[in-house]
Amino acid sequence: MTALAEGSCGSLHLDDGLDLRPAVAGDAPTIALWMSRPHVQRWWRQDWSVERWAQQIAEQSAGEHSLPCVVSLDSEQLGYVELYRVRHDRIADYYEYDVHDWGVHVAIGEPARTGQGIGRRLLAAVAAAVLRADPRCPRVVAEPDVTNVGSVRAFAAAGFETVGEIDLPEKKAVLMMRPRST
Repeated sequence: MTALAEGSCGSLHLDDGLDLRPAVAGDAPTIALWMSRPHVQRWWRQDWSVERWAQQIAEQSAGEHSLPCVVSLDSEQLGYVELYRVRHDRIADYYEYDVHDWGVHVAIGEPARTGQGIGRRLLAAVAAAVLRADPRCPRVVAEPDVTNVGSVRAFAAAGFETVGEIDLPEKKAVLMMRPRST
């Protein structure tokens, strides 16, 4: 069984100079800063304290639901990624999931790095890495806010297909999937 399928992994070199590594408590100040920035806070609504982020990272890292990660481009940290098992997430209530489906949430925290196509590159690279790491995974799932046009476009450009819209408690979302066959 792969490390990713077991819910943990070391650093992963992705395509296009991107690297992904598990977040640790020491990343909490950076993640808290990113989450407080207006372009991220608007969608994530997690502008929490450093202490709360440290606790969140520890809880996620110890559980089976999700894996918090920091993404870098050419050694510069620029964003946050959560990989999660759909079967352990509320999104499982909204479609006929496969027990091996993975989901992804992405935030480009550095404002100067937005609008450059990095999100699209990152989403494509993360989806490809998940599908390589877990051969049982038939698809990677995402649910960006329907009004977050930039995010929806980035997912589509990264090979995610729109399946429909779903009403989550805090947003209307576009259910998108990157199937293995893409």
